[in-house]
Amino acid sequence: MRHLMLILLFVALLVSCEEDKNSTIFPENCELKEGDVVLRRGSGIMSRVVIYADVNGKYSHVGIVVDSAGTKMIVHAVPDEPDYDGDADRVKMDTPEKFFACDRAEIGELRRHGNLVVARKAAEYAWRTYKRGVLFDHDYDDTDTLRMYCCEIVEAAYVSAGCSLLDGRRHDMSFPGMRLERCMLPSDFCETDKLRKIVSF
Repeated sequence: MRHLMLILLFVALLVSCEEDKNSTIFPENCELKEGDVVLRRGSGIMSRVVIYADVNGKYSHVGIVVDSAGTKMIVHAVPDEPDYDGDADRVKMDTPEKFFACDRAEIGELRRHGNLVVARKAAEYAWRTYKRGVLFDHDYDDTDTLRMYCCEIVEAAYVSAGCSLLDGRRHDMSFPGMRLERCMLPSDFCETDKLRKIVSF
């Protein structure tokens, strides 16, 4: 009987871990549109660094919604989220449920541009960037698009559609052993009047 109890406890623990891994904070009734800007706050070290640096914000990561064969997906540039062993830090495309998975997101928000034509063009740019296999920009340098970080891809997508969201807003930051110049931050997408908040969760 004792062995049976241990086996049942082990199985319950495995199921619990799998459920947590697959659970998401993304609301079931949340409808996404192309070009929507999504933000999340993670619980990892890099997320904490971004939150520390972004004194005005509560989010550490941002992505943009695209249409992939009729399914809404999120394109984002992210470090340290490999899909397989040896996977490079790169621009990725994930389902909303995976982007907002509980092991990656504590809170989230959805913002929308008022011009759906502009938003669709921005989404098309993001989709093409993903298809090109662009790597993550660890230098956080937006002067080229050979490598891109999360804020950079969202802003570049809207600039390509003829509508900068941030109008040149940039920040200089210093950390021990690191200095970043002219960086965009997730809070910039919350502060712009070109996006309206749809829902936070």
